[in-house]
Amino acid sequence: MTAIETIGLSYVYPDTTPAFKEVNLQIKAGAKTAILGINGSGKTTLIYHLNGIIPAQQGEVKIQGLTVDKKHMQEVRKKVGLLFDNPDDQLFSTTIFNDIAFGPRNLKLDPATVNQRVKEALDRVDMAELAQRPPYCLSLGQKKRAAIAGLLAMKPQVLAFDEPFSGLDPEAAVHFRNILDQLVDEGATLVYSTHDVDMAYGWADEVIMMKSGKVLACGEYDLLRDEALLREASLPMPALAKLFKNHEEKPRTVEEAQAIIEGTKLLSQHQIIRLDIEK
Repeated sequence: MTAIETIGLSYVYPDTTPAFKEVNLQIKAGAKTAILGINGSGKTTLIYHLNGIIPAQQGEVKIQGLTVDKKHMQEVRKKVGLLFDNPDDQLFSTTIFNDIAFGPRNLKLDPATVNQRVKEALDRVDMAELAQRPPYCLSLGQKKRAAIAGLLAMKPQVLAFDEPFSGLDPEAAVHFRNILDQLVDEGATLVYSTHDVDMAYGWADEVIMMKSGKVLACGEYDLLRDEALLREASLPMPALAKLFKNHEEKPRTVEEAQAIIEGTKLLSQHQIIRLDIEK
């Protein structure tokens, strides 16, 4: 099933620089899709089209079959939650609670339902004890969690993120990724922009590679083992893909690679013992 579709989508910046031209994409529902590209490739601008922050100049965007336009904007924004790269662009209220409650209140939900949604969202990101804290008092990782809680309170079916892990320390990034994995397991569709090929190789289900406003390829994560394609996109090969380039097994995570290496060592030790016995 397709969650997001772009048809002949084109956009030119106010200074007349083209962002991209005639982009045609179909993004799978219930999958994690990474939009990869170097700076200036058009990936962030494409993300901002998904809930109408940037309106289509030419062509169209559809979310679950619904066209992203003025007529359908309110319904589209119920379906699509967008997380900015910088959470300071998203958090604006006096407390975290009020920030998260802003969306549900705009939906004209009753106070009890709003409170319940905020509580559930805060629990989900493990920030219940910070509900009354001002956003400016939070760390970057906490701000990102608060921003995603604001999205969760709206119960979106599609999550669109611009560089979701930028600026996070390793522990915060793992925690954030676990939250997103849970959402996808529950049926959400996740689309995010990144230039981190290692993270995309180990985590994405699908990838879209862009350069200079052009979609070079889209498909499953193993496109990130295509050296010619990566060169064309000016992207490096993921470290694990490069390390196991000529190996039969293709681990996607450090844990998988370690298991293969340990298994190879055990096999080698077994062969040595067997040779000694045969002697």
